[in-house]
Amino acid sequence: MSLIVQKYGGTSVGSPERIQAVAKRIKRWSDKGHEVVVVVSAMSGETNRLTGLINATYATGTAREKDVILSTGEQVTIGLLSLALRKIGCAARSYTGGQACITTDSAYGKARISGIDEANMQADLALGKVLVVAGFQGIDVGGNITTLGRGGSDTTAIALAVALNADECQIYTDVDGVYTTDPRMVSSARHIPIMGLEEMLEMASQGSKVLQIRAVEFAYKYNMPIRVLSSFDEGDTGKSTLVTSEEEIMEEVLVRGVAFNRDEAQLTIEGVPDQPGVAYKILGMIADANIEVDMIVQNASSAGFTDFTFTVHRNDYDQAKQILCDLGEEMGAKVCRGDDKIAKVSIVGGGMRSHAGVASTMFEALAKEGINIRMISTSEIKVSVVMDEKYLELAVRTLHEAFELDRV
Repeated sequence: MSLIVQKYGGTSVGSPERIQAVAKRIKRWSDKGHEVVVVVSAMSGETNRLTGLINATYATGTAREKDVILSTGEQVTIGLLSLALRKIGCAARSYTGGQACITTDSAYGKARISGIDEANMQADLALGKVLVVAGFQGIDVGGNITTLGRGGSDTTAIALAVALNADECQIYTDVDGVYTTDPRMVSSARHIPIMGLEEMLEMASQGSKVLQIRAVEFAYKYNMPIRVLSSFDEGDTGKSTLVTSEEEIMEEVLVRGVAFNRDEAQLTIEGVPDQPGVAYKILGMIADANIEVDMIVQNASSAGFTDFTFTVHRNDYDQAKQILCDLGEEMGAKVCRGDDKIAKVSIVGGGMRSHAGVASTMFEALAKEGINIRMISTSEIKVSVVMDEKYLELAVRTLHEAFELDRV
């Protein structure tokens, strides 16, 4: 017998019929003797509906009240799924984030989990119950409802798996695992049966949409295996991807996949004084606005001045540009400019640690297609480049072919 945490996204529970199908799958796992904890999202489209109600009522209202409203979507799902399980003879109990004692900070709309008291859940598991927990939500120390932001249900599932010492966290989605790149862009993309947590962390951080990056960070930190499966495989016999520790993987692949991100914007400030504290002053003000920075490049000093370039999420572009240009005027910068029509493409693979020439192969392949590289960022197992957005699809197809990822 093992303890399994399963997570079902919005499309998986998007209708009463889909919820009943999910209930049957959960019962099959329970009937095999496994302890099962289920984390669910709101039904497909429900969060957008609730957001529309907020915008129609008071779009600039307090974040606290918005979280109270948005958290109700998952509460509907846990109630319906618990009823569906009971109907087919499977003892189940629903838990809101607060009832599951998932505590967070007070950053409404993007809260981070700070702890989980699993005692009540362990007691119900000991009684043979299936637990159905609302994803995407928790409570702060003041008892206020908080939401975890985009992809928060994945994070809830991984955090519960860690707290309950689960054997595996299964993420059910509308795809049957992780591919070498998005199959909708490259038809020859291959399914990946097993990959490392560190590789998945890089893939997620560089734009892969299969798993949410905060969830993978949790899994990587606590070495929690994740299995990605399709909720539309009724017999549980289809393909899946196991994301696990590198020690469990026999073969270290040179390049595992190509990830990409359209949601990037680039900002540059030219002619700022090249002196200690300038980078801190620039990025500190961006951070104070709760804007995350991705890639950073600072040019070599010339005549006591330097240029500073960085990327942010496209949604934060206007705000970040205003902050940067106001600061540039204060610092006497020569130019402040930006571009929100860029994209980032990355190659990721554990084998890069021990193989030279990966970056040069990447750059050569892009150069042959006339694709100019604006920025470069590397880690032990990743090389990322920023380019004009119009070249994105060509770059992904080119790199997928250059590293022979379409070959079995």
